[in-house]
Amino acid sequence: MLETTIAAIGPLDEPAMTAARQLQARLTKPAGSLGVLEDLSVRLAGLAGVCPPPPLGPAAVAIFAGDHGVHAQRVTGWPQEVTGQMVANFLAGGAVVNAFARQAGASVTVVDVGVATPLPVPGPTDTDHGADRPDVPRLVVESVRRGTRDMTVTAALTREEARAAVEIGIRIAGELIDAGAGILLTGDMGIANTTPAAALIAVFTGVDAAEATGRGTGVDDPTYQHKIEVVRAALRRHDPDPDDPLAVLAAVGGLEHAALTGFVLGAAARRVPVLLDGVIAVSAALAAAALAPDAVGAMVAGHRSAEPGATIALRRLGLIPLIDLGLRLGEGTGALLALPVVTSAVRVLHEVATFDSAGVAEK
Repeated sequence: MLETTIAAIGPLDEPAMTAARQLQARLTKPAGSLGVLEDLSVRLAGLAGVCPPPPLGPAAVAIFAGDHGVHAQRVTGWPQEVTGQMVANFLAGGAVVNAFARQAGASVTVVDVGVATPLPVPGPTDTDHGADRPDVPRLVVESVRRGTRDMTVTAALTREEARAAVEIGIRIAGELIDAGAGILLTGDMGIANTTPAAALIAVFTGVDAAEATGRGTGVDDPTYQHKIEVVRAALRRHDPDPDDPLAVLAAVGGLEHAALTGFVLGAAARRVPVLLDGVIAVSAALAAAALAPDAVGAMVAGHRSAEPGATIALRRLGLIPLIDLGLRLGEGTGALLALPVVTSAVRVLHEVATFDSAGVAEK
């Protein structure tokens, strides 16, 4: 599945982008006055292969949840059980991501790719009525293993486990698109997951661990310095090769990072935009870009996370974040807040009159 998906990912369509640029120049506004939105509309036309690109239609958030063996290194003050408890909260509709999804009219799918603790309450699964109701969060259980291994001691995953998680992400992307989604949004949940994210960013961008590592859920200074050393220790132990992205994901990644990598690849293969959330998503996007460079054409950066590694990753990907609000929650919240911006970029090409059609004099 992975190789087939990568083979299906191609570059943006240049004629469609040229047509979008020409249309932007004829709309009743000063040239360039919509800034980043104009560039975004051109990219979305190139992704769709037509100008104007189709309306983005229903939005679907996929929250990939997993736990991390590196939690044993005390890189966060939160207990690991919170991952499973938050999954239950997502399914009950009580998290921030649920509130934002309801506001945006987006569906929420929670994918257990490796939660360590038993989920405290059952929720709607992919086999019951919840699957047919976009307003009800849906649970898909695709657990590769119950949390990763401690990456400071051994590889977090085997290569086979990393591949399995990537292919789960590809499959979820395909299922959501087949169900009608016109844009996919990334979400994540996993206590301690900013530590492997920092390691992934350090590997794929070449920066030092101190530059890639942030405070995550808000650790104090001693814990932050310790977290940096934990990332450094993992990188020294494994010395991951960025030219072998699966090996990088296996050595220092998480199950949700690997699944998000596949989710991005799956969207790109189907030429559907994928709206990235925060630092977990962009660390996975780096892995996706390493596997298939043209996948970047499907990526839209929802926001600039407060985690420093996110800015480094976005710079490497060449993506401009649409909003910058100091967010660091994850879950898909920043992507959902940015969704109206993306839909507006497409709507402009569909609905704004040209100078000729409106009878407005040009400069």
